[in-house]
Amino acid sequence: MSASGRMSWIAAAMVALVASALLSCSASESSADDAALVSKVTYGDDPANYGMLHVPAGLGPFPVVVMVHGGGWIQEHDLSYFEPLSQALAAEGVAVWNIEYRRVGGAGGWPVTLADADDATDALTGVVQVAANGRLDLGRVVVAGHSAGGHLAAWIVGRHTLPADAPGGQPTVLAKSAVVMAGVFDPALAVLNGHDKFVRDLIGGPPSEYPARYAVAAPIAHLPIGTKVIAMHGTADTTVDPVQSSSYVQAAQEFGDPAELVLIDGAGHGDFGNVDSDAWREAKRVILNEAWG
Repeated sequence: MSASGRMSWIAAAMVALVASALLSCSASESSADDAALVSKVTYGDDPANYGMLHVPAGLGPFPVVVMVHGGGWIQEHDLSYFEPLSQALAAEGVAVWNIEYRRVGGAGGWPVTLADADDATDALTGVVQVAANGRLDLGRVVVAGHSAGGHLAAWIVGRHTLPADAPGGQPTVLAKSAVVMAGVFDPALAVLNGHDKFVRDLIGGPPSEYPARYAVAAPIAHLPIGTKVIAMHGTADTTVDPVQSSSYVQAAQEFGDPAELVLIDGAGHGDFGNVDSDAWREAKRVILNEAWG
């Protein structure tokens, strides 16, 4: 081979090598951008201001389920029991934002717990969307919560009705619907008829002392909200009276809101938090229908 031929061969080989490297880099970046993701994302300065983000593999955009755990709004209970439920939803092809918030006994209580629920939801437009590589469909956001988290889920979906200076007033992210499992819709009713000390601790006292706080914190007081709420409750729930769900749905329907009541025969309060229970399987079906609908 002549000298000029060898030079041409070497040049061609170098061009091929560079092209291969660029293609490999591009494929690697593409794979990273659309890979399945489970990540802890912080949305504020407090250690409790974080959530676990689950994004399926693919380019999306994916509907988003904001999951709000229960546990009486108290420090002893965190989002960990909602992780298996979040994973089960993500396995069906939706993104899940399982949020933590400041709680009573820690840095939470009035009005911080409500403000955190609002901030965590609005974080979908910022740090959470960035962490998801822009793959979240913020036009299809569903909020789902259990027990105390059911109260927060119902509060989140109706917070746009609050005054601008109230916790949660003027939200950025508006959910298309909420699925509330064994939730507290009427905190005053829970205190007066249910003798619920957890509610008093969250608000700071009884309704007679803080009527304005209860009005802000009570999802039933925000009607009409113009947003679909599906209230699910077990008929055997002895922790949160099923009347919380039935009364809310009746009031919402009277206002013209598209609320629905789903009673699970024989289900207890904790069943919705058990990934292997019939109550959760039905709740998962309802949540996915809302997310994809």
